[in-house]
Amino acid sequence: MKRVLFLDTETFSSEDIKKAGAFKYMSAPDFEVLLLPFAWNDDPVRVLDLTDPADREELPDIIAGLQDPDTIKVAHNSAFERAAYHRAFGFYQPPEEWVDTMILAAYNGLPMSLEAAGDALQLEQQKLKEGTALINYFCKPCKPTIANGGRTRNLPPHAPEKWERFKAYAARDVETMRLIFKKLSRYPVTALERQVWALDARINERGVLVDLDLARAAIDVDDAFKTEHLEEMTQLTGLDNPNSVAQLKDWLETVGVFCESLNKETVADLRKKATDPTTRRVLELRSLLGKTSTKKYEAMVNAAGADSRVRGLTQYYGAGRTGRWAGRLVQLQNLPQNHLDGIGTVREIVRAKDLDTLELLYDSVPDVLSQLIRTAFIAKDGHTFLVSDYAAIEARVIAYLAGEKWRLDVFAEGGDIYCSSASQMFKVPVVKHGVNGHLRQKGKVAELACGYGGGVAALKAFGADKMGLTEEEMQDIVTQWRAASPTIPKLWGDVERAAKNALANPGRTFTVPCGVKYRRDADGLRCLLPSGRILTYWGARIEDHKGRPSVIFMGQNQTTRKWERTETWGGKLVENIVQAVARDCLAVAMVRLEAAGYNIVFHVHDEVVIEAPDGSRWQDAAAIMGQPIDWAPGLLLRGDGYETKFYMKD
Repeated sequence: MKRVLFLDTETFSSEDIKKAGAFKYMSAPDFEVLLLPFAWNDDPVRVLDLTDPADREELPDIIAGLQDPDTIKVAHNSAFERAAYHRAFGFYQPPEEWVDTMILAAYNGLPMSLEAAGDALQLEQQKLKEGTALINYFCKPCKPTIANGGRTRNLPPHAPEKWERFKAYAARDVETMRLIFKKLSRYPVTALERQVWALDARINERGVLVDLDLARAAIDVDDAFKTEHLEEMTQLTGLDNPNSVAQLKDWLETVGVFCESLNKETVADLRKKATDPTTRRVLELRSLLGKTSTKKYEAMVNAAGADSRVRGLTQYYGAGRTGRWAGRLVQLQNLPQNHLDGIGTVREIVRAKDLDTLELLYDSVPDVLSQLIRTAFIAKDGHTFLVSDYAAIEARVIAYLAGEKWRLDVFAEGGDIYCSSASQMFKVPVVKHGVNGHLRQKGKVAELACGYGGGVAALKAFGADKMGLTEEEMQDIVTQWRAASPTIPKLWGDVERAAKNALANPGRTFTVPCGVKYRRDADGLRCLLPSGRILTYWGARIEDHKGRPSVIFMGQNQTTRKWERTETWGGKLVENIVQAVARDCLAVAMVRLEAAGYNIVFHVHDEVVIEAPDGSRWQDAAAIMGQPIDWAPGLLLRGDGYETKFYMKD
């Protein structure tokens, strides 16, 4: 039996890890490992104090364990430990030799943080609550004061009692981690997921090159733009701070304009109604100044290493319901789209910090800067980006799982699902930019809103009301969409039934016609996907909710991050399944692409960005994306793509 080495690490660096990310944090000249708490198997936890020469004498035994490929290394957020040891001890740690309790927690539907996972599992020994204060004291620079003698760092001799508490805190983390490991290792990550997780680690270590000249120029242009227009607002209003919501609302009242808020929608509406040129201009300036366009540029500058590459952009299993990736640092998952003509020329205007030309050519400089954010990611010299993504992946997956034949035929024939959906709904031919082409947009909105049981509210969320549709028309679209694809509403019902049957009959497995399986065990409801991966609804049970029996489980609120009771139903369960299957398709494609020699630098939703030598063809990468998957026979995948020197939307 392999030995298991449980590890945690407490470190110091002058870099702010929240802004810079772990990789830049560890590249700081003053980075050092302070404490190395560890435990072998079930042995008591010990803490090596690496500020103490006597403790450092025991370090070779730990290093030998770290370098032994037959030793299983366990950590919570192991990417941090692996990078820290690489920096401190000088040798690389292959992710395949590690087990990450953070990933085990996420895989089981639990929060990713050690403290929150321990709370959710109701462990007897949990993370000590005073840890944050101790980390702030010993692991970060301190402000020089007269009282502390002007020092910029707190060392163990400055507070010996705190240092002992810090060591106890570090030891407790290892104890908590070991309990989580023992509790959750009954449901280990599958072999494929181990491979995907290791690949994700290497992609994050590889990073992507950033055009820092463009990023810094964009920040400077935005600052100049705001300064210029704030001065204009000051002249027009006479206010000390026209950027203040309270002051501006008071000023608007003096000119007969009354409003509860000054959010984007309200300001846009007020601009349409304003008849006075001065008021209209003030509202226009408010709209322009209210657009945040440089935060992502600032994040790039903060996180870029000495080689101008940003690392650690994606979080494996960051979306707990589905296992999809989440963004970190620059937040790739919500990059603004770009639709600028001559985008290369626009980039050069911004790089030259030519605000006058930008204002002459465009109505909104902040919008231009926002649209250029993607293009700050660039391929290194002699290379280009191959961008490849799945075409209509969720529509393909739900059609496959539901067995909706006409939809499958559309994909088999290379058709446009939005046109075909509109044609099925309205019983007339619909051709993009052709006959009845105006109906395609209604088909698209219906596809986006209705696939997971959405109704009128979902259509509004996708902008149907802004298309001029009445509630009656929207309800008609919902009815027509469901009638045109009857197997999809049936799938919602089949999935909900299987989940409820599993909850009512612990230990028994209930299979949905599409092959997805549900089973309840002592911890919650498990959903077995075609790939072999499991989605977990922790503590799931059937409870009365708004007068009907509903599936209730414990989940982390995606907004508040609180661990709380959450309701779900057939449409939502199907959404989880479809997005999880689409994610698994992407995971398989990424493994195949790397095996074929492609270097993935990041990925967003269903799109992969590869840094490849000049002359490489996107079609070759897209062909790999479109290859069949053994656990999804008959699922028709298609990879689209393009080549570009800087990241953009084709």
